[in-house]
Amino acid sequence: MLFLNFLVGLAINFIGYIPLGNINLTVVQLTINRGIRHVMYFIVSFCIIEFFFTYAVMYFADWFSGQKKLIFWLDWILIVILLIMAIITWRSNASEKTADYSKGDSIKYGVILGFVNPMQIPYWTVWGTYLISHEWIVTNEGSGSLAIFSLGAAVGAFLILYLFARFSSYLHEKFEISSKLINHGISIVLVLLALLILAKIIFHF
Repeated sequence: MLFLNFLVGLAINFIGYIPLGNINLTVVQLTINRGIRHVMYFIVSFCIIEFFFTYAVMYFADWFSGQKKLIFWLDWILIVILLIMAIITWRSNASEKTADYSKGDSIKYGVILGFVNPMQIPYWTVWGTYLISHEWIVTNEGSGSLAIFSLGAAVGAFLILYLFARFSSYLHEKFEISSKLINHGISIVLVLLALLILAKIIFHF
């Protein structure tokens, strides 16, 4: 049963990071601008925070599901984050790759985005309520199943983000697309995501 919890967590979070969002687009940008080594520091540190973040949200899933105002404000916070990231990414340039970034810079970035990841609260609230009500995982005190599930979620995030990094690196080398063009493309996608969330708030879909 514990191994099943691990697989379910892995599968759900793997799938959850496939649609374009602030995290996987950040991985693409870091891969192009800083290289695979730095993006791996980012991914590992992000996934460590993801473990604890998932555990906390899943543990309090029932409480979060009743906090409609909190979910509403999280959408607005996400819009602000996406727009800030879009501006920063647009202003990035190819010279970033030659800049002297330390391992600590990439690790800190991963930790910050691990905490500032509002999309995960509604995502895991929905899945948490469903999985707990169907007894896929147990949240009783003393049970390790929730920790195993969260570990699976962290591994799932690591795998899909690693694939994003490798695939974007391959495309960048294969087609020699300029870093500036990629950064501008990512910025446009981030703005579109912000507009989509804004439309969701306005039209309640």
